[in-house]
Amino acid sequence: MDDKTLIAKRVALELEDGNLVNLGIGLPTLVAQYLPGGIDVSFQSENGIIGMQALPRGMAPSADLTDAGGSPIGAIPGAYAFDSAMSFGLIRGGHLDVTVLGGLQVDESGHLANWMVPGKLVPGMGGAMDLVSGARRVIVAMTHTAKGEPKILKRCTLPLTSVRSVDLIVTELAVLQTTPEGLLLKEVAPGVTVEEVKAKTEARLIVPDQVPVMPLAA
Repeated sequence: MDDKTLIAKRVALELEDGNLVNLGIGLPTLVAQYLPGGIDVSFQSENGIIGMQALPRGMAPSADLTDAGGSPIGAIPGAYAFDSAMSFGLIRGGHLDVTVLGGLQVDESGHLANWMVPGKLVPGMGGAMDLVSGARRVIVAMTHTAKGEPKILKRCTLPLTSVRSVDLIVTELAVLQTTPEGLLLKEVAPGVTVEEVKAKTEARLIVPDQVPVMPLAA
């Protein structure tokens, strides 16, 4: 199992029946593939749809039906389409239960940096600022390191996406929960030791006496 699949399978277990969920560009979009059976979740995209799904096999993509990153998607029966003002009204109004976002860095206070890549021209942070500030629960799905360097730091060196702390961080090595005291090591991935997680994390971790192995969606 590759790292992205492992992360997506673990994040999928955080979603609950009836949730309205926004999936960020890239890795987070994989989460929809691994929902546990019996869970009914509505997926929202900030460009104006509730009820999106992966493009069904054999269906031709449409330029008018895409996710926020421009990738083609499908829509479930009864899906809603609306304009950007309505979409961001939902986000800023606190109506999203969960958002799952990628990350470049997260610090030990739970602050996320996920929009500015050093040396690359970017148009801006898009909806990330609104999503982190407006969703009831924020989950970061990202790899634990980049080119061998930790992405979970004492303090972010890139511009922050929001002053609000995220709720949960899921990587291919561990699940970390933000607390007032710092980052709690909640789970380790199968085959990963606590020592390995600590060695690849710059931030200080709160480590319980017993750290369970993370469960994964089927």
